[in-house]
Amino acid sequence: MDSASGSGGVDSRASWKTAWLVLAILTVSYGSPLIVVVGMKPMQEALGTERSVLALAGALVWVGTGSGGILMGWLADRIGLRTTVTIGACMIAAGLALSSLGSIWALYVGHALLGFLGNGGVYPPLLVYVSRWFDRRRGTAIALISSGQYVAGVVWPALFERVIASLGWQTLMAGFGVLVLVVLLPATLLLKPTPLPIVPQHLPHVTAAGRRIGGMHPNLVQVLLCIAGFCCCIPMSVPQAHLVAFCMDIGISPSTSATMLSVMLASAFIARQAWGALADRIGGLRTIMVGSASQALAISAFSLTQDEAGLFVVSAAFGLGFSGIIPSYSLAIRDLFPNSEASWRMPLTLFTAMSGMAAGSWFAGFLYDHFGYYAPAFTTGIIFNVVNLAIIGFLVVRLTGGRWVNPYAAVG
Repeated sequence: MDSASGSGGVDSRASWKTAWLVLAILTVSYGSPLIVVVGMKPMQEALGTERSVLALAGALVWVGTGSGGILMGWLADRIGLRTTVTIGACMIAAGLALSSLGSIWALYVGHALLGFLGNGGVYPPLLVYVSRWFDRRRGTAIALISSGQYVAGVVWPALFERVIASLGWQTLMAGFGVLVLVVLLPATLLLKPTPLPIVPQHLPHVTAAGRRIGGMHPNLVQVLLCIAGFCCCIPMSVPQAHLVAFCMDIGISPSTSATMLSVMLASAFIARQAWGALADRIGGLRTIMVGSASQALAISAFSLTQDEAGLFVVSAAFGLGFSGIIPSYSLAIRDLFPNSEASWRMPLTLFTAMSGMAAGSWFAGFLYDHFGYYAPAFTTGIIFNVVNLAIIGFLVVRLTGGRWVNPYAAVG
């Protein structure tokens, strides 16, 4: 077996090459749901509909990615990762093509397909795949590849805004679907089989009697993590889905509004690497707790800020705060449960988290349609954030005993 400095084993140079390849794949695949985010206001005007109707299309991508990830993660262990990601790439392109037809029903069906079999066949299986390439630096690696969403948020919004203004959102959707095929299909050929783990997994809080975790049934711990993930992703989704529209509503130009989103996601990308390194030191659960507290503070500032310069600062702060949370759920699953259960526990956790993203993005649109402004949506997000902190705080005390050194890190 290759050592950490070797060329093909766990924590090797090949591991990092794999992680960077996956980051490139996700940077392209996660561009697809951003079209609705950037084009929400012009699409609303073109289709003559309410904002919550368009927010629901984006919500379908999130819940589809999570639910599809359970199926596609299971399928990847049976038909192979390359085949699963190939299916995902084709379904992203098909979903965008269908969405570009220009009717509400086509937008809904297309984005459901884009999420369930599209991104659901790409992100969750690749997340499990990369987690098996790492042991000591797993948190850093998961943080890196999960940043694909944020790299996409830096690369695509300004370009999307220009294409929508000149060619229209339907042309953009169809064209981006072609780009997904051109980039992702060749990239799947570079995905190599995962190495065997170096050492058996260390699970210090799992007892032999009935496989208890901190005195609790493993599935109860899973349920609590899923509920916490749902609650934390409701506040996380509001700025990600509505920041561009929110800025345009208060008089900021479309191009500057798109740049605001890019700034938020750029700061999230930079911070996510630091969160990953922190998670390697203190563990996934504690990193979730710290990130969730930071997110609560930042989202509170959105309802208090209306000027352009202030919103740039708040957007950057929000990106810094929320960016480490989702990868840390995946790390917590790998910390607490055996490697053999990762292919279904990680996608299940992602499903509930992404369901929170879906619920939050749609409900924010619903509240906007009812009240005519976004303050109630931000307030709702803060409430769910507090619930998340309560659950994660309980798990931290119960499972880690209040220690701030990662008890799950391999010793060697």
